[in-house]
Amino acid sequence: MAGKTFAAINVGSNEISMKICEITPRKGARELDTVKTIIELGSDTYNKGYIEENNLNKLCDTLLKFRRKMKEYDVSDYRAYASSAVREAENASMIIERIKMCTDFDVQILSNSEQRFMNYKAFVATGLDVDVATHKNNALLDIGAGSLQISIFDRRNLVQTQNLPIGAVRIRDYLTRFGSDTVDLETLMEEYASNAIIEFRNLFLNDKDIKSIIAIGDGINNLKKVGPELSIANSISREQFRILYKRVVDIKPEDLAERYGIPYERATLMLPMAIIYQSFLDNSRAEEILTPNVIFCDGIIADYMDKQGTFLMDKNFDQDILASVNTIAKKYKVNRAHVQNVSDNALAIFDSIRKLHGLGKRERLQLQIAAILHNCGKFVNMKDVSLISYHIVMATEILGLSHKEREEIANAVYYNGFYLPSELRASGRIGSADYMKVAKLTAILRLADVLDKSYKQKITNLRISLHDNTLVIYTDTLEDITLEAGMFKTNNILFEKVYGVKVVLKQRRGI
Repeated sequence: MAGKTFAAINVGSNEISMKICEITPRKGARELDTVKTIIELGSDTYNKGYIEENNLNKLCDTLLKFRRKMKEYDVSDYRAYASSAVREAENASMIIERIKMCTDFDVQILSNSEQRFMNYKAFVATGLDVDVATHKNNALLDIGAGSLQISIFDRRNLVQTQNLPIGAVRIRDYLTRFGSDTVDLETLMEEYASNAIIEFRNLFLNDKDIKSIIAIGDGINNLKKVGPELSIANSISREQFRILYKRVVDIKPEDLAERYGIPYERATLMLPMAIIYQSFLDNSRAEEILTPNVIFCDGIIADYMDKQGTFLMDKNFDQDILASVNTIAKKYKVNRAHVQNVSDNALAIFDSIRKLHGLGKRERLQLQIAAILHNCGKFVNMKDVSLISYHIVMATEILGLSHKEREEIANAVYYNGFYLPSELRASGRIGSADYMKVAKLTAILRLADVLDKSYKQKITNLRISLHDNTLVIYTDTLEDITLEAGMFKTNNILFEKVYGVKVVLKQRRGI
């Protein structure tokens, strides 16, 4: 089968980059060309709150050059994404519209969790995650311009991910306000970064020892360049990193740029990046830093291939999302037997009425997440559980989900316990969520929840049939389900309104 020429475009916080590759089902992605231009959009956003006209014009000019380069390679498809610099800018919508007007590029603003998950997919595509699969407690560090994402893996299982506001550009621009002396600046940066990392260690690592740090992004590759005599390939030992760290501290950015062939703007970011890595090494007792040579354009390509079904690695990324969700559930001490029963029954109902709801694989995952987290608020207060659970979901980043998807899950959790009003009246709470998607997911979640109202998992292995506008849910349990049956009759109203069918619960064998 002929290959497809694809372009991955990253509108980053301090660099605009494009990688063009040929994708074939058997061989995967083969890089054809990479182009980069440094434009410090992040400095505008993090210091002023918006992107200035001068940088916007530079951005559009760069994207027009990318457009011409794509024509040279006869690119048949592309994805263009913007990250924190555009996402956090007050004029974000205007930026996206101006890009469309000037260049005809459709640029999508990613949530932090979507961006980091794409980088994780790129890491998996390197095959390195198979090599570290036998290790317990590996940490993947993704240092961006605005923040640091730390994801902890036990072998290949994602067990924890957190975002810390200590990105390289943010630290550099924020702390240089307090002084220009190199020694003082180093001390300020160390204190600023270490405080956040120590808090992460105390809250999430406990007594776990990290075996390896996996570093993603251009930053680590530039750090490797300042130690050419070390012949660093794919990993950096603790001792080697001490040498790199001292060199970055002792040499001014302009001298680093000239001596090692690093763009000056990149050189100014090396000190905050080195400090972040060193602080994590000190606080995690990791033995090495692995460097898979992954940048965000690789993440865009890996994500595209995964969604197109041409990803060569045997990997179900939904399982990583669910592993992260289960970690959240464990933190809030949910009743595991109950949420597993609710999840199983909700998915059984979802699968049986596909023709009615018209939803897909992604919405099925959302329903599963809602079932797992629907009563996590009990950890905080046994009263107003749905409301508290809603706030927990909205306040917790779930790796791989967009803000909109998380908002839809949170609303399904909320309306599981509250009356769902009209779309107009619900608009204030629902925000960017799709009202009908929330309604469909909530209707199913309510039924699944009341089927375990006793929290004793009496109803399992449902058999469901749809005939003559009646959905019949059969259970063969020998248990007394009087409570569940009674609650079912009062909680099926929303389902009947949303799907236009009558729904009944039938017990095949009584006590």
